[in-house]
Amino acid sequence: MLKRLLTASIVALCPVVASASSHREAPLITASPKLDCSDFYLFNSYEPGRSNHVTLVANYLPLQDAYGGPNYFQLDPDAVYEIHVDNNGDAVEDLTFRFRFTNTPRGFGLPVGPEGNRRTNDVPVLAVGPVTAADQGALLVDQTYTLGLVRGPRRTGAVTPIANAAGGSTTFTKPQDFVGTKTFPDYDAYANAYIYEIALPGTDRRGRLFVGQRKDPFVVNLGETFDLINISTSPLGPEDANRDSLRYKNVTALVLELPTEFLVGTNGPVIGAWTTASRVSGETSTQVSRLSMPLVNEVVIGLRDKDRFNASEPKDDLQFADYVTHPTLPAIIELLYGAAGVRAPISFPRNDLLGVFVTGVAGLNANGSIGEMQRLNTSIPPTPRERQANMGVLAGDLAGFPNGRRPGDDVVDMALRVVMGALLPATNAPSGTLPFTDGATVNASFFPDRFPYLASPVKGSPNPPEILVRPSASASLGGPSTPVTGSYDPATRRISVPAPSGGNAFISLESDGKLRLSQVRLEDGNISARVE
Repeated sequence: MLKRLLTASIVALCPVVASASSHREAPLITASPKLDCSDFYLFNSYEPGRSNHVTLVANYLPLQDAYGGPNYFQLDPDAVYEIHVDNNGDAVEDLTFRFRFTNTPRGFGLPVGPEGNRRTNDVPVLAVGPVTAADQGALLVDQTYTLGLVRGPRRTGAVTPIANAAGGSTTFTKPQDFVGTKTFPDYDAYANAYIYEIALPGTDRRGRLFVGQRKDPFVVNLGETFDLINISTSPLGPEDANRDSLRYKNVTALVLELPTEFLVGTNGPVIGAWTTASRVSGETSTQVSRLSMPLVNEVVIGLRDKDRFNASEPKDDLQFADYVTHPTLPAIIELLYGAAGVRAPISFPRNDLLGVFVTGVAGLNANGSIGEMQRLNTSIPPTPRERQANMGVLAGDLAGFPNGRRPGDDVVDMALRVVMGALLPATNAPSGTLPFTDGATVNASFFPDRFPYLASPVKGSPNPPEILVRPSASASLGGPSTPVTGSYDPATRRISVPAPSGGNAFISLESDGKLRLSQVRLEDGNISARVE
C-alpha cells in the first residue's frame, strides 16, 4: 500500500531532511538529559468513543532507572517543553502547547537526638510514608506545571493559559515517580488522579492532559544495533528473538488528547507536529532538543550536524537534504553484511524516502509543506487496538506509521526495511524485499487502549525477579560458540537448549543476574539444567 502511494506521489525531487527518535542522539544533549526528547507520537485516538480526537505524546528524560533515587526524575524548571502543530502546510507552527515546570520542596524537619542535644534536619528522601490517591501527606516534594497555548510563531505569539475544566486552576500536578510499592501501594490509582480534563481557549470543547512517568514505550535492541548492527540472531532473523534494551527503563511523558476540530486548519485534514525543548535564561530561549520522526537524528544525520539539527526548525531543513537523498546507513549495512549478499539501493537521489519523512505521502498525509515533522491525516479512522498492524502502512494499516505514529508501531524494523529499499523497484534495491529486523518486536498489545495510552512505569522496588539468560553452544570447550534458542519450564525450573551435533556438547550461559545450576543432563538431543 505505501509503495503504491509513494510511487504515485514522487514526481520530482523535493530535498529536505528528517528528524530522530532520540535516546542521547546528539553530543550536546547528553549533557542535558532533562531536555532530551526520546520519542514523539501522533495518532487519531483509538480509545473507544474518542475517535474524533487526536493524541500527542512527547517523551522526555529517557533511560530512567526505576531505582534512581533519592531525587528521581524531575523535569527542568529553567526550560520550556513544547509541542508544535502546523495546520496550514507551511512547516511553521500554528499552535504551540507550552509546558513549564516547578519543583517545590515542602520541607520536613525530623528531630534527632535527646533533649539538650537535639537537632531538627530535613530528611533525604522523597516521602516519609505511604502515598495514595487520597492521601499525599507523606510526600516531601511537589512537582507542578502550567500549560499555555501560543497561536502563531512560538516566540512572538501571546501565551493563553489552559485551565483545569474542574475548578479553573491553571496549575497542574505531576505525580511523583514510581519509587516502589511500599511508598505507592497503588501507583496506578495515585497517578490516574492526575489525568485532567482541560478547557481549551476559544471553544467549549474539552481535552485531556497527563504528565508523568511511564514505561519507555520504545522497543529496540539498542546495544547490538549500535555495535555495528551486531544482531545476535542476525538482522534477517526472527523479529522477536532479542531483548528490548529499554525493557526496564522509564520516561517522563507529556500527553495531550485534543478534539480534532481544534487542531485542523483550513488546509484540509492533515496536520504536522513535532516537539522541542529549550533552555530559558531571562527573556532568551535556546532550543537544544527537537524530535518528530523516529530514528533519523540517531542513524541518518551525521555526527557533526546532530547538534545543529536539534537546534533547527522544520522550515529550515533544506540544509540537511543530502543526509536523506544520499543516506549512509544502507552503505554501512552493505559494508557489514556484503559478504552475505546484502546490497544497498543503487537509486540516487533517494526519492523514495522523501515522501515518508519530508513531504508526506500523496493520497495519505501530504499537506504541501516541506520539512521534517510527523504528519497525520485526521480523516482516516483509527484502527482499534486489537486490529492494529505493527508494520503500519507497510502492512496496509493506513492509521499507522508513517501516517503519524502509534506506540505499537515497530518503527525500527520499518526504518531498516525502508532505508534498504522496500519502497523501490527490485532493480534499484537488490535487498529491498529482505525482512530486516533488530530482533526486538513491539505491537499494540503491549499498551492499554485508554488515555494516556502508555504503560505504567517500571517500579523501583521490589527488584524484578526476572533474569535474562542467553545460551550458546559449542562442539569444543574452547569454542567458538553460537547463540542458540533455549526454553525454560517454570514448573520444573529447568532450562533446556539443543545440544550441538557431534560427539561433544558444551553449553555456555550468559545471564544478567546470579544463576546457580544443578542436575545437568543430556537427553533427547537437549542439554538441560535445574535453576536453583
